[in-house]
Formats: sequence, C-alpha cells, structure tokens
Amino acid sequence: MTTTDPIDFDLLNAQLIALTRDEPDALANSANFVALMYHALPDINWLGIYVRRDDELVLGPFQGKPACVHIPIGRGVCGTAAQSLETLRVDNVNDFAGHIACDVASNSEIVVPLICNGELLGVLDIDSPSLARFSERDQQGIEKLCRSFEALIEKTGYFI
Repeated sequence: MTTTDPIDFDLLNAQLIALTRDEPDALANSANFVALMYHALPDINWLGIYVRRDDELVLGPFQGKPACVHIPIGRGVCGTAAQSLETLRVDNVNDFAGHIACDVASNSEIVVPLICNGELLGVLDIDSPSLARFSERDQQGIEKLCRSFEALIEKTGYFI
C-alpha cells in the first residue's frame, strides 16, 4: 500500500471490533489497537497512546522508536489537543509553536483526544516523516476508529 492507495477505514474498524470483542483487558486492547493501526497506515513512523495522569500525558502502548514519556497538558501537539479536546492535524510540526520533538524524523502529526463519559482519558498520536501526510479523509477515518476504541473502554469500564 502506498499513500496514494485509499485506506479502507471501515474494514480497519471492523478488524478492531473483531480483535477486541471478547477481550476485557484494557492494556491488551490498547496494545492491539495501536499495533493494528500502525501496520495498516502507510508512511508513518510512530503511533501510540498517551494516557492522562493528572495534569500531564504519560506514554502508553506505542509502535515506533522510544518516545517522550511525560507531556504537560497544553504543551506540544499532544498536550494542546488534550487541552482543547479537539483533533489536531499538523502538516508541518516545525511550524507548530511549542512542538515537542521526540523524533526529529517526524514532520507531520495527527492527535485525536480519547474521551469517555465526557472525561479526557488520553490521546492517540500518529507521526509521519512526510509533510502534510494526513488528509481530512484520514482524520475522519482515524476519529471513527478512536470512537470505536472509546466505546470499548465504556463497555469494559476501565482504561490503562
């Protein structure tokens, strides 16, 4: 698959639901959610969950190089998305004021807040070495996957 091939987000969502359907463990489901997406999305170099712990985000399950462990709410792309509770799609992270560079190879990023019962649980963070890697269509598909993941969290009643 190349970045010009359309990603079948509906199929990916069905795979996520099937993969996690009978598993009540939040850590296992989070790890599989991240792995499934990492291997399905082309042209990315990092994908993971940061979990909210008080006033910061703490590194959770991920795929890619070692990453920043603590990110204050309100700092960088992840912290800003967490604070605003809105998805941030950044075409060039070097133009984002306060960007936290965990991997200098990353050039674009999308961060989706994970919210359950109105409460911020964390964020899904995806990085790419390419500029402007993430389209509006990608954002909609990734947000749909995150909504399915949030529904799973609501069903199991706990998060990592």
